[in-house]
Amino acid sequence: METVKKSHVIAILTGGGDVPGLNPAIRAVTIRAIKEGYKVIGIRRGWAGALEMIRDKEADNSENYIVLTEELVNRVGRTGGTFLHSSRTRPSSVKNADVPEHLRDIYKDEINDLTPEVLKNLEFLGVDYLIPIGGDDTLSYGVRLSQEGVKVVAIPKTMDNDVPGTDYCIGFSTCVTRTIMMINNLRTSAGSHERFLVLEVFGRYAGFSAMLPAMAGAANRCVIPEYKFDIDTLTELLVEDRDKNPSNYSVVLVSEGAMFEGGEMILQDAAKDAFGHAKLGGIGAMVSSKLKSLSPKYNKGKTINVIEQKLGYLVRCGDPDAIDSIVPMAYGNLALDLILKGMHGLLVVLRDGRYENVPIDVVTSSNKIVDVEKYYNKERLRPYYKSFEMQPMFLMTSG
Repeated sequence: METVKKSHVIAILTGGGDVPGLNPAIRAVTIRAIKEGYKVIGIRRGWAGALEMIRDKEADNSENYIVLTEELVNRVGRTGGTFLHSSRTRPSSVKNADVPEHLRDIYKDEINDLTPEVLKNLEFLGVDYLIPIGGDDTLSYGVRLSQEGVKVVAIPKTMDNDVPGTDYCIGFSTCVTRTIMMINNLRTSAGSHERFLVLEVFGRYAGFSAMLPAMAGAANRCVIPEYKFDIDTLTELLVEDRDKNPSNYSVVLVSEGAMFEGGEMILQDAAKDAFGHAKLGGIGAMVSSKLKSLSPKYNKGKTINVIEQKLGYLVRCGDPDAIDSIVPMAYGNLALDLILKGMHGLLVVLRDGRYENVPIDVVTSSNKIVDVEKYYNKERLRPYYKSFEMQPMFLMTSG
Protein backbone atom coordinates (compact mmCIF):
# COMPACT_ATOMS: atom_id res chain seq x y z
CA MET A 1 0.00 0.00 0.00
CA GLU A 2 1.39 3.40 -0.97
CA THR A 3 2.23 6.07 1.54
CA VAL A 4 -0.36 8.84 1.39
CA LYS A 5 0.92 12.18 0.18
CA LYS A 6 1.94 14.43 3.04
CA SER A 7 -0.42 17.31 2.28
CA HIS A 8 -4.09 18.02 2.79
CA VAL A 9 -4.97 14.79 4.56
CA ILE A 10 -7.81 14.26 7.05
CA ALA A 11 -8.00 11.00 9.00
CA ILE A 12 -11.20 9.74 10.64
CA LEU A 13 -11.64 6.94 13.17
CA THR A 14 -14.39 5.52 15.35
CA GLY A 15 -13.70 4.04 18.78
CA GLY A 16 -15.58 2.33 21.59
CA GLY A 17 -19.05 0.85 21.20
CA ASP A 18 -20.92 1.04 17.91
CA VAL A 19 -24.02 3.22 17.59
CA PRO A 20 -26.30 4.24 14.72
CA GLY A 21 -25.08 7.53 13.26
CA LEU A 22 -21.37 6.83 12.91
CA ASN A 23 -21.51 6.11 9.19
CA PRO A 24 -23.55 9.28 8.46
CA ALA A 25 -20.89 11.32 10.31
CA ILE A 26 -18.08 9.69 8.31
CA ARG A 27 -20.03 10.33 5.11
CA ALA A 28 -20.60 14.01 5.95
CA VAL A 29 -16.91 14.68 6.59
CA THR A 30 -15.68 12.71 3.60
CA ILE A 31 -17.90 14.12 0.86
CA ARG A 32 -17.33 17.73 1.87
CA ALA A 33 -13.60 17.25 2.50
CA ILE A 34 -13.02 15.68 -0.92
CA LYS A 35 -14.82 18.60 -2.56
CA GLU A 36 -12.53 20.96 -0.65
CA GLY A 37 -9.47 19.18 -2.01
CA TYR A 38 -8.55 16.94 0.93
CA LYS A 39 -7.65 13.30 0.81
CA VAL A 40 -9.59 11.43 3.48
CA ILE A 41 -8.29 8.34 5.25
CA GLY A 42 -10.40 6.06 7.39
CA ILE A 43 -8.34 4.53 10.20
CA ARG A 44 -9.73 1.08 10.89
CA ARG A 45 -10.56 -0.37 14.32
CA GLY A 46 -10.26 2.92 16.21
CA TRP A 47 -6.96 3.60 17.93
CA ALA A 48 -5.89 0.02 17.14
CA GLY A 49 -5.40 0.86 13.46
CA ALA A 50 -3.45 3.98 14.33
CA LEU A 51 -1.21 1.93 16.62
CA GLU A 52 -0.64 -1.26 14.63
CA MET A 53 0.35 0.36 11.33
CA ILE A 54 3.65 -0.68 9.76
CA ARG A 55 5.61 2.28 8.45
CA ASP A 56 6.74 0.68 5.20
CA LYS A 57 5.27 1.59 1.82
CA GLU A 58 5.53 -2.06 0.79
CA ALA A 59 3.64 -3.33 3.85
CA ASP A 60 0.00 -4.41 3.68
CA ASN A 61 -1.80 -1.95 5.95
CA SER A 62 -5.26 -2.70 4.58
CA GLU A 63 -6.42 -3.78 8.04
CA ASN A 64 -5.24 -0.48 9.50
CA TYR A 65 -6.47 2.19 7.11
CA ILE A 66 -8.39 2.80 3.90
CA VAL A 67 -8.58 5.79 1.55
CA LEU A 68 -12.21 6.94 1.58
CA THR A 69 -14.14 7.85 -1.55
CA GLU A 70 -17.50 9.45 -2.15
CA GLU A 71 -18.81 6.22 -3.65
CA LEU A 72 -17.75 4.19 -0.62
CA VAL A 73 -19.23 6.47 2.03
CA ASN A 74 -22.44 7.01 0.08
CA ARG A 75 -23.00 3.27 0.06
CA VAL A 76 -22.92 3.00 3.86
CA GLY A 77 -23.96 6.49 4.89
CA ARG A 78 -27.53 5.58 5.82
CA THR A 79 -26.66 2.45 7.77
CA GLY A 80 -25.94 1.76 11.43
CA GLY A 81 -22.70 0.63 13.03
CA THR A 82 -19.32 1.73 11.71
CA PHE A 83 -17.88 0.34 8.50
CA LEU A 84 -14.43 1.42 9.74
CA HIS A 85 -14.92 -0.96 12.68
CA SER A 86 -13.99 -0.15 16.26
CA SER A 87 -11.98 -1.22 19.29
CA ARG A 88 -11.36 -0.24 22.89
CA THR A 89 -7.59 0.08 22.40
CA ARG A 90 -5.81 2.80 24.38
CA PRO A 91 -2.30 3.28 22.96
CA SER A 92 -1.05 5.01 26.11
CA SER A 93 -1.51 1.84 28.20
CA VAL A 94 -0.92 -1.30 26.16
CA LYS A 95 -0.40 -4.61 27.94
CA ASN A 96 2.77 -6.48 26.99
CA ALA A 97 0.76 -9.27 25.35
CA ASP A 98 -1.05 -6.71 23.15
CA VAL A 99 2.01 -4.88 21.84
CA PRO A 100 2.09 -5.27 18.01
CA GLU A 101 4.54 -7.96 16.96
CA HIS A 102 6.81 -5.59 15.03
CA LEU A 103 7.24 -3.42 18.16
CA ARG A 104 7.90 -6.10 20.77
CA ASP A 105 11.68 -5.68 20.65
CA ILE A 106 11.23 -2.03 21.64
CA TYR A 107 8.39 -2.14 24.19
CA LYS A 108 8.86 -4.80 26.84
CA ASP A 109 7.22 -3.39 29.98
CA GLU A 110 4.11 -4.91 31.51
CA ILE A 111 2.19 -1.74 30.50
CA ASN A 112 3.54 0.38 27.63
CA ASP A 113 2.86 3.90 26.35
CA LEU A 114 2.95 3.53 22.56
CA THR A 115 1.90 7.11 21.82
CA PRO A 116 5.27 7.81 20.10
CA GLU A 117 4.40 5.09 17.57
CA VAL A 118 0.94 6.56 16.94
CA LEU A 119 2.51 9.97 16.31
CA LYS A 120 4.99 8.46 13.84
CA ASN A 121 2.20 6.54 12.12
CA LEU A 122 0.09 9.67 11.66
CA GLU A 123 3.15 11.40 10.22
CA PHE A 124 3.72 8.41 7.92
CA LEU A 125 0.18 8.87 6.61
CA GLY A 126 0.75 12.61 6.20
CA VAL A 127 -2.22 13.43 8.41
CA ASP A 128 -2.91 17.14 8.76
CA TYR A 129 -6.08 16.79 10.86
CA LEU A 130 -7.49 13.91 12.86
CA ILE A 131 -11.22 13.46 13.56
CA PRO A 132 -11.89 10.85 16.27
CA ILE A 133 -15.55 9.98 16.78
CA GLY A 134 -16.23 8.40 20.15
CA GLY A 135 -17.20 8.59 23.78
CA ASP A 136 -15.23 9.95 26.70
CA ASP A 137 -12.77 7.03 26.64
CA THR A 138 -11.94 7.32 22.94
CA LEU A 139 -11.86 11.11 23.07
CA SER A 140 -9.70 11.21 26.20
CA TYR A 141 -6.90 9.76 24.09
CA GLY A 142 -7.76 12.37 21.46
CA VAL A 143 -7.03 14.95 24.18
CA ARG A 144 -3.62 13.30 24.72
CA LEU A 145 -2.79 13.51 21.01
CA SER A 146 -3.94 17.13 20.90
CA GLN A 147 -1.54 17.87 23.75
CA GLU A 148 1.19 16.13 21.74
CA GLY A 149 0.62 18.54 18.84
CA VAL A 150 -1.79 16.59 16.63
CA LYS A 151 -4.51 18.79 15.12
CA VAL A 152 -7.62 17.12 16.54
CA VAL A 153 -11.27 17.98 15.93
CA ALA A 154 -13.49 15.52 17.81
CA ILE A 155 -17.10 14.38 17.43
CA PRO A 156 -19.03 13.05 20.48
CA LYS A 157 -20.64 9.62 20.24
CA THR A 158 -22.18 7.40 22.88
CA MET A 159 -25.59 5.91 23.46
CA ASP A 160 -25.18 6.81 27.16
CA ASN A 161 -25.05 10.53 26.19
CA ASP A 162 -22.40 11.16 28.84
CA VAL A 163 -19.62 13.02 27.00
CA PRO A 164 -19.08 16.28 28.93
CA GLY A 165 -19.56 19.62 27.19
CA THR A 166 -22.43 18.65 24.90
CA ASP A 167 -26.17 18.17 25.26
CA TYR A 168 -26.13 15.44 22.62
CA CYS A 169 -23.96 12.49 21.59
CA ILE A 170 -24.52 10.47 18.41
CA GLY A 171 -26.49 7.30 19.13
CA PHE A 172 -28.55 8.48 22.09
CA SER A 173 -31.81 9.21 20.29
CA THR A 174 -31.87 5.83 18.55
CA CYS A 175 -31.12 4.16 21.87
CA VAL A 176 -34.08 5.89 23.56
CA THR A 177 -36.35 5.22 20.57
CA ARG A 178 -35.50 1.51 20.52
CA THR A 179 -35.81 1.19 24.30
CA ILE A 180 -39.33 2.64 24.24
CA MET A 181 -40.31 0.44 21.29
CA MET A 182 -39.02 -2.75 22.92
CA ILE A 183 -40.67 -1.99 26.24
CA ASN A 184 -43.96 -1.47 24.44
CA ASN A 185 -43.53 -4.81 22.68
CA LEU A 186 -42.74 -6.60 25.93
CA ARG A 187 -45.80 -5.15 27.63
CA THR A 188 -47.99 -7.77 25.97
CA SER A 189 -46.14 -10.58 27.71
CA ALA A 190 -45.92 -8.75 31.04
CA GLY A 191 -49.64 -8.02 30.94
CA SER A 192 -50.62 -11.49 29.80
CA HIS A 193 -48.85 -13.04 32.79
CA GLU A 194 -49.45 -10.17 35.27
CA ARG A 195 -45.75 -9.84 36.06
CA PHE A 196 -43.08 -7.31 36.86
CA LEU A 197 -41.11 -6.36 33.74
CA VAL A 198 -37.43 -5.67 34.50
CA LEU A 199 -35.26 -4.30 31.69
CA GLU A 200 -31.51 -3.78 32.02
CA VAL A 201 -30.03 -1.06 29.80
CA PHE A 202 -26.53 0.30 29.21
CA GLY A 203 -25.24 3.10 31.44
CA ARG A 204 -22.12 2.50 33.51
CA TYR A 205 -21.84 5.83 35.32
CA ALA A 206 -24.73 7.86 33.89
CA GLY A 207 -28.43 7.01 33.91
CA PHE A 208 -29.64 9.06 30.95
CA SER A 209 -30.59 6.01 28.85
CA ALA A 210 -32.88 4.83 31.67
CA MET A 211 -34.18 8.26 32.68
CA LEU A 212 -35.40 9.44 29.27
CA PRO A 213 -37.50 6.36 28.38
CA ALA A 214 -38.97 6.43 31.90
CA MET A 215 -39.75 10.13 31.54
CA ALA A 216 -41.41 9.38 28.20
CA GLY A 217 -43.78 7.02 30.01
CA ALA A 218 -42.21 3.72 28.96
CA ALA A 219 -41.49 2.59 32.54
CA ASN A 220 -43.02 3.16 35.95
CA ARG A 221 -39.66 3.33 37.73
CA CYS A 222 -35.96 3.47 36.93
CA VAL A 223 -32.81 2.91 38.98
CA ILE A 224 -29.62 4.65 37.92
CA PRO A 225 -25.88 4.64 38.79
CA GLU A 226 -26.04 8.06 40.43
CA TYR A 227 -28.26 6.91 43.32
CA LYS A 228 -28.03 3.69 45.32
CA PHE A 229 -31.57 2.37 45.65
CA ASP A 230 -33.40 0.44 48.34
CA ILE A 231 -34.84 -2.79 46.92
CA ASP A 232 -37.71 -2.85 49.41
CA THR A 233 -38.76 0.62 48.28
CA LEU A 234 -38.58 -0.46 44.63
CA THR A 235 -40.63 -3.60 45.30
CA GLU A 236 -43.33 -1.68 47.17
CA LEU A 237 -43.58 0.93 44.41
CA LEU A 238 -43.81 -1.68 41.64
CA VAL A 239 -46.55 -3.56 43.51
CA GLU A 240 -48.40 -0.25 43.85
CA ASP A 241 -47.94 0.44 40.10
CA ARG A 242 -49.12 -3.04 39.23
CA ASP A 243 -52.25 -2.70 41.36
CA LYS A 244 -53.14 0.57 39.60
CA ASN A 245 -52.68 -0.94 36.12
CA PRO A 246 -55.83 -2.57 34.69
CA SER A 247 -53.56 -5.13 32.97
CA ASN A 248 -51.86 -5.94 36.28
CA TYR A 249 -48.17 -5.42 35.46
CA SER A 250 -45.48 -2.79 36.09
CA VAL A 251 -42.15 -1.87 34.49
CA VAL A 252 -38.74 -0.85 35.83
CA LEU A 253 -35.64 0.17 33.86
CA VAL A 254 -32.30 -0.76 35.46
CA SER A 255 -29.04 0.90 34.36
CA GLU A 256 -26.17 -1.61 34.16
CA GLY A 257 -24.24 0.54 36.63
CA ALA A 258 -27.08 0.81 39.17
CA MET A 259 -26.24 -0.30 42.69
CA PHE A 260 -28.20 -1.61 45.65
CA GLU A 261 -28.07 0.47 48.80
CA GLY A 262 -24.89 -0.59 50.56
CA GLY A 263 -23.62 -2.47 47.49
CA GLU A 264 -21.33 -1.93 44.51
CA MET A 265 -21.52 -2.40 40.73
CA ILE A 266 -22.22 -5.95 39.56
CA LEU A 267 -19.32 -7.27 37.45
CA GLN A 268 -19.36 -10.18 35.00
CA ASP A 269 -15.72 -10.92 35.82
CA ALA A 270 -12.54 -9.23 37.01
CA ALA A 271 -11.11 -8.62 33.53
CA LYS A 272 -10.76 -4.96 32.51
CA ASP A 273 -10.48 -3.26 29.15
CA ALA A 274 -7.71 -0.84 28.13
CA PHE A 275 -9.54 2.03 29.82
CA GLY A 276 -9.76 0.18 33.16
CA HIS A 277 -13.43 -0.75 32.90
CA ALA A 278 -14.59 -4.16 34.06
CA LYS A 279 -17.46 -5.66 32.11
CA LEU A 280 -20.75 -5.01 33.85
CA GLY A 281 -23.80 -7.23 33.76
CA GLY A 282 -26.15 -9.01 36.07
CA ILE A 283 -27.83 -6.21 38.02
CA GLY A 284 -31.07 -6.78 36.08
CA ALA A 285 -31.12 -10.46 37.03
CA MET A 286 -30.36 -9.66 40.67
CA VAL A 287 -33.11 -7.05 40.83
CA SER A 288 -35.53 -9.55 39.28
CA SER A 289 -34.67 -12.24 41.81
CA LYS A 290 -35.05 -9.89 44.78
CA LEU A 291 -38.32 -8.43 43.48
CA LYS A 292 -39.82 -11.89 43.21
CA SER A 293 -38.69 -12.93 46.69
CA LEU A 294 -39.86 -9.68 48.31
CA SER A 295 -43.14 -9.36 46.43
CA PRO A 296 -45.27 -11.38 48.93
CA LYS A 297 -44.35 -8.84 51.62
CA TYR A 298 -46.19 -6.11 49.70
CA ASN A 299 -48.72 -8.23 47.76
CA LYS A 300 -50.81 -9.83 50.50
CA GLY A 301 -48.50 -12.83 50.74
CA LYS A 302 -48.65 -13.70 47.03
CA THR A 303 -45.54 -13.99 44.85
CA ILE A 304 -45.32 -11.91 41.68
CA ASN A 305 -43.25 -13.46 38.92
CA VAL A 306 -40.86 -11.47 36.77
CA ILE A 307 -39.98 -11.12 33.09
CA GLU A 308 -36.35 -10.02 32.97
CA GLN A 309 -34.76 -8.83 29.72
CA LYS A 310 -31.34 -7.35 29.02
CA LEU A 311 -31.79 -4.98 26.09
CA GLY A 312 -28.05 -4.52 25.53
CA TYR A 313 -26.97 -4.38 21.91
CA LEU A 314 -30.55 -4.44 20.63
CA VAL A 315 -30.78 -0.69 21.28
CA ARG A 316 -27.47 0.18 19.60
CA CYS A 317 -27.73 -1.92 16.43
CA GLY A 318 -29.56 -1.26 13.17
CA ASP A 319 -30.20 1.93 11.25
CA PRO A 320 -30.19 5.41 12.84
CA ASP A 321 -33.40 7.27 13.56
CA ALA A 322 -34.05 10.78 12.20
CA ILE A 323 -32.06 12.61 14.88
CA ASP A 324 -29.12 10.23 14.52
CA SER A 325 -29.16 10.87 10.78
CA ILE A 326 -29.36 14.66 11.02
CA VAL A 327 -27.02 15.42 13.96
CA PRO A 328 -24.08 13.34 12.59
CA MET A 329 -24.44 15.15 9.26
CA ALA A 330 -24.25 18.49 11.07
CA TYR A 331 -21.38 17.38 13.34
CA GLY A 332 -19.37 16.17 10.35
CA ASN A 333 -19.83 19.45 8.53
CA LEU A 334 -19.06 21.43 11.67
CA ALA A 335 -15.79 19.53 12.02
CA LEU A 336 -14.91 20.30 8.41
CA ASP A 337 -15.79 23.99 8.90
CA LEU A 338 -13.30 24.18 11.77
CA ILE A 339 -10.60 22.46 9.73
CA LEU A 340 -11.11 24.87 6.84
CA LYS A 341 -10.59 27.72 9.31
CA GLY A 342 -7.40 26.09 10.57
CA MET A 343 -8.93 25.49 14.01
CA HIS A 344 -8.27 22.41 16.14
CA GLY A 345 -8.14 21.15 19.72
CA LEU A 346 -11.93 21.31 19.67
CA LEU A 347 -15.04 19.16 20.23
CA VAL A 348 -18.12 19.87 18.12
CA VAL A 349 -21.22 19.99 20.31
CA LEU A 350 -24.91 20.79 20.67
CA ARG A 351 -25.66 23.18 23.52
CA ASP A 352 -29.09 24.66 24.26
CA GLY A 353 -30.33 23.56 20.85
CA ARG A 354 -27.51 25.15 18.87
CA TYR A 355 -24.41 23.73 17.22
CA GLU A 356 -21.06 25.08 18.37
CA ASN A 357 -17.66 23.89 19.60
CA VAL A 358 -15.75 23.77 22.89
CA PRO A 359 -12.14 22.99 23.81
CA ILE A 360 -11.54 19.24 23.58
CA ASP A 361 -10.07 19.04 27.08
CA VAL A 362 -13.61 19.38 28.50
CA VAL A 363 -13.74 15.61 27.92
CA THR A 364 -11.19 14.96 30.66
CA SER A 365 -11.83 17.93 32.93
CA SER A 366 -15.36 17.04 34.06
CA ASN A 367 -17.94 14.25 34.32
CA LYS A 368 -21.43 14.26 32.87
CA ILE A 369 -23.97 12.45 35.03
CA VAL A 370 -27.59 12.90 36.04
CA ASP A 371 -28.08 15.72 38.55
CA VAL A 372 -30.04 13.63 41.05
CA GLU A 373 -31.25 16.54 43.19
CA LYS A 374 -32.63 18.33 40.16
CA TYR A 375 -34.00 15.51 38.02
CA TYR A 376 -34.44 12.29 40.04
CA ASN A 377 -37.11 11.69 42.67
CA LYS A 378 -35.25 9.50 45.16
CA GLU A 379 -38.38 8.62 47.13
CA ARG A 380 -40.36 7.57 44.06
CA LEU A 381 -37.40 6.15 42.03
CA ARG A 382 -38.41 7.98 38.88
CA PRO A 383 -37.67 11.29 37.12
CA TYR A 384 -39.21 14.54 38.30
CA TYR A 385 -41.86 15.83 35.93
CA LYS A 386 -41.35 19.53 36.44
CA SER A 387 -39.19 22.54 35.50
CA PHE A 388 -39.15 21.94 31.74
CA GLU A 389 -39.05 25.60 30.74
CA MET A 390 -35.84 26.61 28.93
CA GLN A 391 -34.42 23.07 29.19
CA PRO A 392 -32.65 21.50 26.18
CA MET A 393 -34.60 19.03 24.05
CA PHE A 394 -33.32 15.98 25.94
CA LEU A 395 -33.90 17.76 29.27
CA MET A 396 -31.38 16.62 31.87
CA THR A 397 -28.64 16.02 29.30
CA SER A 398 -26.96 19.41 29.39
CA GLY A 399 -23.16 19.17 29.66
